[in-house]
Amino acid sequence: MSIVSASRNNLIARELKRVDGRTPRARTKLAKHQKMAANPFRFLRGAAQMFYGDLKSGRIVLPESLTDKRLITAIMGDCHLVNFGLLTEDGSHGDDVIFCPNDFDDACFGLASWDLARFCTSLFLACDYADGLTNDDYDSDEMNDLSGLEAASQKDAKKAADAFLKSYRKTLEKIVSDPDHRRSAVLKFSKGHILEAARDKALKRAAGGKKFETKSALGKAVELTDGTLRFRDLPERYKRLDAATMSEIRRVFRPYVDDSILDIVLRVGAGTGSVNMDRFYLLVGPDEVDGPEDLPLCHIVEVKQQREAAPIHHFPDISPNNRLNPAHLSVDCQRVMQRRPDLVLDEVVWRDDHWLVRSRHHARVGLDPEDICLATKNPGKALKQYARSCGSALALAHARGDIRSTRFEETMIRALDRDAEGLVAAAEGYADQTMCDCLALQKMVMPPLLS
Repeated sequence: MSIVSASRNNLIARELKRVDGRTPRARTKLAKHQKMAANPFRFLRGAAQMFYGDLKSGRIVLPESLTDKRLITAIMGDCHLVNFGLLTEDGSHGDDVIFCPNDFDDACFGLASWDLARFCTSLFLACDYADGLTNDDYDSDEMNDLSGLEAASQKDAKKAADAFLKSYRKTLEKIVSDPDHRRSAVLKFSKGHILEAARDKALKRAAGGKKFETKSALGKAVELTDGTLRFRDLPERYKRLDAATMSEIRRVFRPYVDDSILDIVLRVGAGTGSVNMDRFYLLVGPDEVDGPEDLPLCHIVEVKQQREAAPIHHFPDISPNNRLNPAHLSVDCQRVMQRRPDLVLDEVVWRDDHWLVRSRHHARVGLDPEDICLATKNPGKALKQYARSCGSALALAHARGDIRSTRFEETMIRALDRDAEGLVAAAEGYADQTMCDCLALQKMVMPPLLS
C-alpha cells in the first residue's frame, strides 16, 4: 500500500469540499466525512467523484476496448455491491419482486465499463472490510457478534469479479440471440443461494404478504393511533417539521403523488454519499384510514434533494443527455434502466433546488457487506453467487439504454472477451488506492491527540 502524497491529500480535500461544501477537518464534524473515514468501503461509497476524477486523470486506466463510444448507455454512476437489492416493480404499487439496481442518485449516460470497474473495486473493498471486522480493525453497525464467522478473502474477491463479468457477458449474449430478453428480470434463486432468503423476506413484506403490517417499509415507519395514521416517533430516523414547512411541502408536492399527504418528516442520517442531502418522507394515502386493512392503500414517497451525478463534472461532454437537470436525469435513467419503474417518479424544482420524487418500496430488501462477505463456512461461495446475480441484473439495465439494435451488446462482448482480466486488475489496483485515501481522510477528520 503506497503512502498518500501531499498533492493527493489536497486533491481528496478539494474534491470532498466541492461536492459536500466543507473541507474535511476534525472540527467541522461533517457526518458524511466521519462515515467515510470508518473504512475504505465506506470511502468508496461516499467519494464517487474521486473515482471519476481518477479515471479522467489516468490514475485508473481501463483497457482501451472498454472505452469505445458504442459502450455509452444509461449507467448507475455509483455502482457497488450494496446498490443492488430486491424490490417490487412499479414502486409500491406492484407485486412482482425482482433483484436489480436500486440506487439511481448518480445515474447518467456514460460508459458501461465505469459501472463494471466500480463494482469490481467494491468487491475487493468489501472483502477488506469483512476481514477487518474479524480482526477488530473495523466496527460494524449491523452485527454485534461475529463469533464463528469467516471473511471472504482478496482471492475470493478476484473470483467474484470474474464471475460478475462472466454473468454480465452471458446475459448480453442472450439479448443478442433474443432482443426481447431485455424485458426479463432476475426473479428466482436456487435453493441455498445467498439471495433465496432475502427474496422470501421481500415477498412477505410486499402488500398482501404475511409481514406487510410489521416489516414492510411502511409498516416499520408508521403507526395508527385513534384513527390517525402518522410516522412513528423515532428521533434517530425522523425529525418533525414545523407547521409552516409541513403546509408548504403539502402545497408543492401534492400534485406529484397519487393521494393525500397524511404526514411528513425529515429523514435524518440515511445513506453515505448523500447523507448530507435533505430528504423528506411523505406518508401518502386516503384521508380516512379506518384500520390495518387500509394500510395497503398507503405508501411512503421520498422527496430527495438532488445534485449533479458524480461522473458529469469530470466528463461533461460524454453525452448531451447529461445536460438535463440532476433530478430530471435521475428520473430518465431510472425509467430507462428498470423494466417497470415506479409509478410515482418525478422531479420538482423547489427552493431553487432540484428534488427527486419517488416511491419507498414496501418490500425493498438489500444486503450489507456483512451479509455477503461473512459466513460460517466458505464465504467466497456466497460472494460469487451474489456477484453473478448483480452481473445479470446490471447487464439487463445497461442493455435497455438502446433497444433499437444489439450494437452495445455485441461491442461489450468483444471487449470483455479481450480485456476482462485487465478490467479486474485495474479495479484491484484502485481498491489499494482507495485504502490509502481512506487512511488520509482519517487523519484529516481525527481530532489531534493531546500532548
